[in-house]
Amino acid sequence: MRVVHEDRSKTLAADVETADSFLSRARGLMFRRSIPDDYALAFRFDEAAPRDVHMVFVPFPLDAVWTVEDEVQRVERLSAWTGTAKAAADTLFELPAGSAGDVSVGDTVRLVD
Repeated sequence: MRVVHEDRSKTLAADVETADSFLSRARGLMFRRSIPDDYALAFRFDEAAPRDVHMVFVPFPLDAVWTVEDEVQRVERLSAWTGTAKAAADTLFELPAGSAGDVSVGDTVRLVD
């Protein structure tokens, strides 16, 4: 599975883990020391709703991308330990800081098998 930014024909991440259970969503990337450059954690939900991200116990910065039906709603660089953000999404991606630098609201970002 990959995370693809279709507007730029670019793969944002080739190593994708999904957080589909309550526990995996609650844990997210907490307590990890780092993640690979081509990694993403994807949170998939049944419907669009406000989804928040916090960086408690995440010791490295991240890019977060919120999408509804693959359309980007928000892109945010979150600082280590203290970052927080919220937006509507049916899918939320957490990527290494800098990975979503070319992604803008209205772009198409999706999971591809």
